[in-house]
Amino acid sequence: MDIFGTLMRRESLFLNREVLRPSYIPDVLPHREREITHLAEIFLPALKGEQPSNVFIYGKTGTGKTAVVKLVGSKLIEKGRETNHLIDFIYINCEVVDTHYRLLQNIANQLINSWKDRIPFTGLPTDEVYLRLREIMDEKKRVAIIVLDEIDKLKGDEALYTLSRMNGDLSNAKVSLVGISNDLKFTEFLDPRVKSSLGEENMVFYPYNAQELQDILEQRAKAALKPGVLSDSVIPLCAALAAREHGDARRALDLLRIAAELAERENAKKVTDRHVRKAMHKIELDHIAEVVKTLPLHSKILLLAILREEKKRKSMGMNLSLTTGEVYDTYCNMCKKMSIEPLTQRRVGDLISELDMLGIITARVISKGRYGRTREIRLSSSAEIQRILQNDSSLRPLLLYRGEQMKLI
Repeated sequence: MDIFGTLMRRESLFLNREVLRPSYIPDVLPHREREITHLAEIFLPALKGEQPSNVFIYGKTGTGKTAVVKLVGSKLIEKGRETNHLIDFIYINCEVVDTHYRLLQNIANQLINSWKDRIPFTGLPTDEVYLRLREIMDEKKRVAIIVLDEIDKLKGDEALYTLSRMNGDLSNAKVSLVGISNDLKFTEFLDPRVKSSLGEENMVFYPYNAQELQDILEQRAKAALKPGVLSDSVIPLCAALAAREHGDARRALDLLRIAAELAERENAKKVTDRHVRKAMHKIELDHIAEVVKTLPLHSKILLLAILREEKKRKSMGMNLSLTTGEVYDTYCNMCKKMSIEPLTQRRVGDLISELDMLGIITARVISKGRYGRTREIRLSSSAEIQRILQNDSSLRPLLLYRGEQMKLI
């Protein structure tokens, strides 16, 4: 049976699917002209062989920070070639590269052309990696702009301190740092020496509104989708839903792409509002799955306790809303089965607040009159959370095998 042959005969709704991915950087970024011009002005000294100011860029997820920096960086390199100035634009995602050694190693390896000269993943003293990086940079008169995306994910201040002081150790080259963060308070927790070296320029990217998101989607849709495949209300709906989520352009692009993919799988000729609603539901479930998988052990046990109490109440035909005290008792029993020390009720209350903030549970404060106040706790997606927890090996003592499937004890 030729499964893929049959699927490939379907008519695609896409011209270029990649255009709707957040990683795609178009030549024009609507509603970020001011930020592009400002960043270009900061980078301009590099075209004269001078060191640009260090810059910190703040803003919520999906506000175009990375896209603007990459676009301006690519234009800077092009202009550098035209004017015979050697400019290196080095991009590092600190969520992946998060230690002092790995940061220096990654920067150096992006400047090394020969594979045999590359610095190994581990095995050298950090001081030696730094000396090698200095030698590589000083081989030619160059200006290196180092972009540290998700800079708040770096472990410790040592790497930032090293890079911020690097210009004092260089003879020919010059280094400029660009930090990108979603955390507006990130610099408050930096070592004062690092903060004074890095905080030369600051830029804040504000969230897009619904109309701006609509303009972005219309621009991308022209390049990504075949003419006439979108119902008139699809782009305004995607923009409105994403604007509700803090003006996140990534969310808007994901909504439109997934809606089109769902329509394509149905062999539909048009993408409709129904496909957008289905895409929204799918994205929310995917988000919950990702968050639950990366939770600390005690938070997972707490979720399992809530899930177990909800199942018990459902079987008895009772109201599914739980109080903090009821959840805490079940949580303590589960900790005993895991042979671990339970957290205090106050700390578990903090975990409940964190899970509420992440959207995994809803915890509504209610008054019990003279008995004080408590919280009514409900899971946001019981079936999805149960599926994820049942496949979590760290919770094995609390799960029971029945056939091939793990069940809650």
